[in-house]
Amino acid sequence: MGVRGRKPERKGGRGIRKPRSRKRWIIGIAASVVVLLVAGAGAIYLKLNANIATFDSAGLSKNRPAAAKADANGDKAVNVLLIGSDTRAGENGKLGGSKAGPIGRSDTTILLHVYPDHKHAVGVSIPRDSLVDIPPCLLPDGKWSADQPAAMFNSAFSMGNTEKGNPACTQNTIEKLSGLRVDHTMVIDFAGFASMTSAVHGVEVCVPNNIYQGDMNPNLGHKGKVVLKAGMQNLQGQQALDYVRVRHGVGDNSDVGRMLRQQAFLSALISKVKGQGMNPTTLLPLANAATKSLTVDPGLGSALKLMNFGLSLKNIDLKNIQFITAPWKYAGSRIDLVHPDVDNLFAELRADRTLEGVNASGKTAPTPTPSAAVDGTGIMVSVYNGTYTGGLAAKAADLLKAHNFTVMNSTNAKTKDHTVTRIEYGTGADAKAHADTVAKLFPGAQLVQLDTTGVNVVLGTDYVAAAAKSGTPGATPNPSATDLSKQARSADADPCSKLSYG
Repeated sequence: MGVRGRKPERKGGRGIRKPRSRKRWIIGIAASVVVLLVAGAGAIYLKLNANIATFDSAGLSKNRPAAAKADANGDKAVNVLLIGSDTRAGENGKLGGSKAGPIGRSDTTILLHVYPDHKHAVGVSIPRDSLVDIPPCLLPDGKWSADQPAAMFNSAFSMGNTEKGNPACTQNTIEKLSGLRVDHTMVIDFAGFASMTSAVHGVEVCVPNNIYQGDMNPNLGHKGKVVLKAGMQNLQGQQALDYVRVRHGVGDNSDVGRMLRQQAFLSALISKVKGQGMNPTTLLPLANAATKSLTVDPGLGSALKLMNFGLSLKNIDLKNIQFITAPWKYAGSRIDLVHPDVDNLFAELRADRTLEGVNASGKTAPTPTPSAAVDGTGIMVSVYNGTYTGGLAAKAADLLKAHNFTVMNSTNAKTKDHTVTRIEYGTGADAKAHADTVAKLFPGAQLVQLDTTGVNVVLGTDYVAAAAKSGTPGATPNPSATDLSKQARSADADPCSKLSYG
């Protein structure tokens, strides 16, 4: 991000400040809430419009998930990627406690899924040390990087080794991981976070135990004075920043544990903003601070666009705003995302089901076409599991056999990163017709013509969710809703609950 107060360039956008810690995502959602509350206020609109900075989206992947389709009322799901910048440029160095480094870094990322019904939203936090597949990304010299399997997630933002970071690369990585198309991306920094908390006159949060100077700075060499006292505290500015950044001296001293406190802080901040109402006198400083802290994609590069997005959140009750960390486990000094749990989580979001398994698409699901109408007599099919969900190929094979298809093979695919089911067919006279028949059992599958014999079904993670939704025989039921809802935190939860692991 550039220096605060500088207007965005017309072309290419302003450079993004080095990603801060997880604070960024906190600011991102709060900024959205703020914007929705100030809609219609002309003076505020002009201020917001002058503050906004954008980044160049030329680096977005050409191979992206399909965009969500709007219903008859124009409603559709919206996915917003919130990136926390760890830059120490400008006043961020004083707030962050160190000088700026040479490369933009991202320590916090959250994918916010706003459901089509405009009454539910889920934010999924991705641990920065997660090992993921980083797809090709555009570099400063105009070339594209090679695919990087099993790379550390936050290294995506550092691709190209520039001070402004690479938000497009992080977006590409999230889209490949989740199978969800990211509609908008926001990058936020320390100074903006501190300013926002001051603009609302502080946020009430729960400090689980006394936090000392030595906890904030492990290199201090001694315990030092109390920085934050245990109990409910109203925090703003530097103290608020300290709360969401502290890792040592609380819970298991981990980065992932710190994310839980950030989710709690964000919940409290959203509650505070919504509780203040639509009072321009109080909202103007908050809106001003929020937009100054943001660098956004061109699709959100005006106050009107930001406000339109914000308005989509105005009818969401606190209890229906949830946060969850992508299922994870330690892998030495890094973190592995747990499959198939993380696949099931994103499948639920793609199907517009809440973490409790409730349909939040805003419409009644259509009655599925009776599967008995599908007759696969004489059609040869091979089934490949392209996901981490064990036994999926066997279940799909049973489904095909139940409709008289001849299943030649049932095994794993070469790769496990398929989010959308593919139906591959050859060039023979009846090949396309056979593929169309198979596709009736796999709604939403992509049909691809290849030099092959028979029909191949490569299962993606959408198969689990789509099959469970339609009640198709042989499908894996939705196993994750109960566990996911237990792991999640709603914005109206007890402020002293789920503040760390350990």
